[in-house]
Amino acid sequence: MLAFPSTYSVGITSLGYQVVWATLARRADVDVRRLFTDQGDPPHRHCDLFGLSLSWELDGPVLLDLLESQRIPIWALERGDDDPIVFGGGPVLTANPEPLAPFFDAVLLGDGELLLPAFLDALQECRSAPRPERLRRLAQVPGVYVPSLYAPFYDGEGRLLAVEPIEAGIPATVAKQTWRGNTLSHSTVITPEAAWPSIHMVEVVRSCPELCRFCLASYLTLPFRTPSLDDGLIPAVEAGLAATQRLGLLGASVTQHPQFSELLTWLDQDRFDGTRVSVSSVRAATVTPQLGRILAKRGSRSLTIAIESGSERMREVVNKKLATEEIFAAARYARDGGLTGLKLYGMVGLPSEEEADVEATAELLLALRKATPGLRLSLGVSTFVPKAHTPFQWEGVRPEAEKRLKLLAKRLKPKGIELRPESYGWSVIQALLSRSDRRLAPVIAAARGRHETLGGWKQAYRAVLAGDQTSDLVSLAGDLPGPPAWDDVIHAGWEGGRVLPWDHLEGPLPRDTLQRHRREALGVAQAGDGPGLTRDPTEAPA
Repeated sequence: MLAFPSTYSVGITSLGYQVVWATLARRADVDVRRLFTDQGDPPHRHCDLFGLSLSWELDGPVLLDLLESQRIPIWALERGDDDPIVFGGGPVLTANPEPLAPFFDAVLLGDGELLLPAFLDALQECRSAPRPERLRRLAQVPGVYVPSLYAPFYDGEGRLLAVEPIEAGIPATVAKQTWRGNTLSHSTVITPEAAWPSIHMVEVVRSCPELCRFCLASYLTLPFRTPSLDDGLIPAVEAGLAATQRLGLLGASVTQHPQFSELLTWLDQDRFDGTRVSVSSVRAATVTPQLGRILAKRGSRSLTIAIESGSERMREVVNKKLATEEIFAAARYARDGGLTGLKLYGMVGLPSEEEADVEATAELLLALRKATPGLRLSLGVSTFVPKAHTPFQWEGVRPEAEKRLKLLAKRLKPKGIELRPESYGWSVIQALLSRSDRRLAPVIAAARGRHETLGGWKQAYRAVLAGDQTSDLVSLAGDLPGPPAWDDVIHAGWEGGRVLPWDHLEGPLPRDTLQRHRREALGVAQAGDGPGLTRDPTEAPA
């Protein structure tokens, strides 16, 4: 059973989910069924494997509902020989699986092209063995993390000291796996029922060479990889356009494919008249008149660029490598090419940000509006959330970000610029999930049924902290202290020498490199400097 923690419409639009499903379906020794929150294929009479693709931290409680719907114990410690092996993958679990670790038997870290087949082959070798033996065998597969074979250790104050194997022969660390082939992924399912109806998605690049210091999509997926135009991209596009006339080019920075200009020229042929082409976010400095013209000709109405901040100082801090004039040029090229809209994305609450930097973002949007009349502008803005395996993993969420979101609304909305802010409150919960360790698992379990509201998450946290009817949740998570201190996880700047919940999981870059990038970004002499706590770290949320 391969599950997705949302509806069919959303899940089938996930390229990662599609690719995993197709990989499983192509194997003669696997009979894969799909499961979504609103529907699913007929279940197996007996299920050996239950997999979940997770790309959003806030979907954790949905995993537990899906397990329960299949009568699978939600806690790994409760499962026996007759229960399926529950495994997961995706960016959330690759970055930091620890808050969800007590629910999984195995977590696949990194790219699935070779990792998933290796996982399945190993499981087939010991299919009839007792469950503990199967888990030990899986732990020997590079990139497969078996949480039950590792234990966290804490000091008397509840601070994490280490996560270590509990028996001999288990690797001390597990490394993310990286696909280095000449092709990347593309859609295996095209359906009008998808959130993006009848679209054929093609992955143009994987990772991003810019290394913005907060960016999980860049740092976690290194190195930057580009498939061959003739042997990878064109065959993938041709395959999809035999079934649909809607094409989506995906990637963190698609225009940085070294042959992207040639791809655009190829798509400019008359035989593609009637084909609608859209691209995901592009680097502003790579927008050209050709890009604007061909996208407009192929049915796109807008272009999306990430500017992070209107302040050049802040863009230097986060390593954006983007000049203000390049932003204005991108807007001109978009308008002159025939596009009618420009969507910009930015952040507030970045490390070292001051209110003047946020004012600079407002001023930039207002200047863009004046310089490119007729171009519809919108700004999507989120609060900075620290992510594992990035240089800013040691930084916390800044409470002043909430006020700065309101400042942008006050400056931009009266001028007719659409502002689409992400909720500060949900960014706080996202940080709770992205920086915690296994002690958060009982909170995730307690949040079931109320996880769709901010108040529900805070109530669940307070209930576990107080021990209110949650002793069974804590015991099933393992021998752990109470939940991590709210402010310490969410708002505190962490010292550079602190043991991190994901230190036993190797990302693409070593810790020393991440700390060097952080020092370069913030201009500090020693990693670990950061803002102090905003309240007593032992205090429960209000």
